[in-house]
Amino acid sequence: MKLLTRAGYAGLFICAAMVFVACGGSQSSSETTISETETTIAATTYPVTAGGVTLQAQPMKIVSLSPTHTEMLYAIGAGNQVVAVDEYSNYPAEAVALGTKLSGFEPNVEAIAGFKPDLVIISYDPGSLVDQLTALNIPVYIGSGATTLEDSYAQIEQLGALTGHLDVAVQLTAQMKDEIAATVADAGTLSEPISYYYELDNTYYSVTSNTFIGQIFSMFGLTNIADTAEAGNDYPQLSSEVIVSSDPTTIFLADTKCCAQTPETVSVRDGWQKMSAVMNKNIVQLDDDIASRWGPRVVDLVKSIREAIALVAANK
Repeated sequence: MKLLTRAGYAGLFICAAMVFVACGGSQSSSETTISETETTIAATTYPVTAGGVTLQAQPMKIVSLSPTHTEMLYAIGAGNQVVAVDEYSNYPAEAVALGTKLSGFEPNVEAIAGFKPDLVIISYDPGSLVDQLTALNIPVYIGSGATTLEDSYAQIEQLGALTGHLDVAVQLTAQMKDEIAATVADAGTLSEPISYYYELDNTYYSVTSNTFIGQIFSMFGLTNIADTAEAGNDYPQLSSEVIVSSDPTTIFLADTKCCAQTPETVSVRDGWQKMSAVMNKNIVQLDDDIASRWGPRVVDLVKSIREAIALVAANK
C-alpha cells in the first residue's frame, strides 16, 4: 500500500498511534533514572535507565535504525558514537558518510550484530527484532512515533541520558521549546479563519488534528479539512472531490520528495484550478523528511507554518 511506502520515506511516522515507550527502573544512589516527563539530573552517571533501557556504561557503538533518532543523536553530540544507520537516515551528512544502509523495515540481525553494538535504536519492532537482539545481550531502545511535542522532548532527553549527553539534550529541548513558542506567538491571532489540506502523498492521504503533525498546526489555530473525513482514522485517504469541495485556504505538500509534487503539479489536477489555495497561490512545499520526523528539525516545520500564514495574508 502506498501509505506504508510513504511511511518509509517519512521515517516511520505512521506509527504515531503506537503507545509511547515508558521509562523503566527506579532511582537510587547508584543508578540514574530519567522519566519521560521530567529531567531529574543535568549529567549522566552510569548505570543509567531511560526509556525502558538500562546501560551499565556509555555506549560507544550505536546502531540507529530510525531516521528521526539518528537526527537526535547527532544533535545532542553523540554522533561520534554512531557506527551504523539505516537506509533512510539521510541527515545529517555525517550519518550518510558512514555508508551503512541497514534495513529498518526488514532488519537483519546478523548484519546489525556485525557492528558489535552496545545500543541499537529503533522506532518500532517489525517482528522479533528486540527478542533476537536481547538474546545476544544487545540493549534496544524503542522510540515510538511521537504523538505530542512532549514525547519528542522526552525521547531526546532519554537518548541524552543513555549516551552520556544529557546536559546537551536538555539544552536542546529547552531551545526547541523557546523557538516554537516564539514562532507561534509571532504569528499572532488569526484575523480570519484559515483552513488547510495536508498532503502525505499524491493519492491524497492526509492527517487529522489528533496526530503529532495536526497538533502542531492547531497551535496556530488553523482548521484541518481532514478532521471530519473518516471517524476513528487519523490518517484518512481523502478524495479529490472532497478536497475541492472543502476549498482549503492553503495546501501543504509533504510529498515533494517521494512523489515529486509541486504547486505546478497541484494546479493542473482536474477541478483544482478554482480552489482558493490554488488561485491565491497558497501552496506550501515542505521537505518530506522534516515534515514527517519528530526530531530537532520539527522547529523548522513550525517556522514553515508561520511563513504560510504570512503568505496567506500577503496573497489576499
